[in-house]
Amino acid sequence: MMARRLDAAMAAMGLVPSREQAARLIRDGQVMVNGVVTNRPSTQIDEDAKVEITGGQLPFVSRGGLKLQRALEVFPVHLDGYVCADIGASTGGFTDCMLQHGAVKVYAIDVGTGQLHPSLLEDARVVNMEKTNIRDLPPDAIQPLDFVSTDVSFISLKHVLPVIYRLLKEGGEAVVLVKPQFEAGRGNVGKKGVVRDPKIHLQVLRDVLRYAAESGLGVTGADYSPVRGPEGNIEYLYLLRKDLPASVGDNALQQLVTAAHQALDRR
Repeated sequence: MMARRLDAAMAAMGLVPSREQAARLIRDGQVMVNGVVTNRPSTQIDEDAKVEITGGQLPFVSRGGLKLQRALEVFPVHLDGYVCADIGASTGGFTDCMLQHGAVKVYAIDVGTGQLHPSLLEDARVVNMEKTNIRDLPPDAIQPLDFVSTDVSFISLKHVLPVIYRLLKEGGEAVVLVKPQFEAGRGNVGKKGVVRDPKIHLQVLRDVLRYAAESGLGVTGADYSPVRGPEGNIEYLYLLRKDLPASVGDNALQQLVTAAHQALDRR
């Protein structure tokens, strides 16, 4: 079966009038191949690949929401009536996803400022906590949480997981995005901040599982994100539960890394 470039294939299929327009849509994260967001125009795809343009139909204020959406589809988590926090909210893709899944309040927490989407700023269910470093958050600054999501950069989850434990109420749950580029150590990070080695990915997943256990959080679900990070990093999703032991074993982690690279390495 012959493979061809994604941008050329989109033009040939009549999805766009030109390769140039296809390339713009792809780089903007508005194209999915077999259900996975793809951001490289040069990606080689098979002739029978399913190509979709999300475009203005993207269901969340940013493509980051697709990451949490994946978690809510594959993990047994239901947010109806939940009070939640989005750590590393940025534009608010995760926040938007939580609201669409029934959350009654979301604390949108980020060290930056002026990033949250205007539609979320106007939503009474959203508490905008910009210019807030999660590690400095006083214990009584927010009410006990049913659910936390985390998508943070330039910091290891080792420093964030103890805070998540403290913020969650008994039986609380969290979905954390595991980013190898911020966990692997400088010597294991390649050009443009990309970590490609599956062995390093596996070690990162093992490390974060251990960090979680040391913080009182058990990893009870694991998957890969359908959306690559900036520069093309493969990222992973962990479901955590407070005061429960991990139920995801090392064999499952090995299989996860293999599946992630099989699905995303050509995207």
